[in-house]
Amino acid sequence: MSGGFVWALGDVEGWINVGIAFALLVIKIFAFVSSLLYSGESYVAADKLTKPTWTAILGVGVLIQVVPINLSIINLALLVAALVYLADVRPALAGLRRR
Repeated sequence: MSGGFVWALGDVEGWINVGIAFALLVIKIFAFVSSLLYSGESYVAADKLTKPTWTAILGVGVLIQVVPINLSIINLALLVAALVYLADVRPALAGLRRR
């Protein structure tokens, strides 16, 4: 009886890991697509890294998330880059459009 319970907990843990990985993939894809929507001049006007730089960083982040290679520290660094883009760069670019 307890063996089945242990398997059930392992299944739950596996599904939680899949859910987290999917959520991180959605965040990275959203940041990548968002980076493509703004012009290169907007990045310069907002005093941020260039559009090719951001799209390359975020595109590599999506690629590393999709490819099943264990690069967890690099994957974490690219997640931080996507979050920085979403929290700092994207609002600065959107602020330029409203003016």
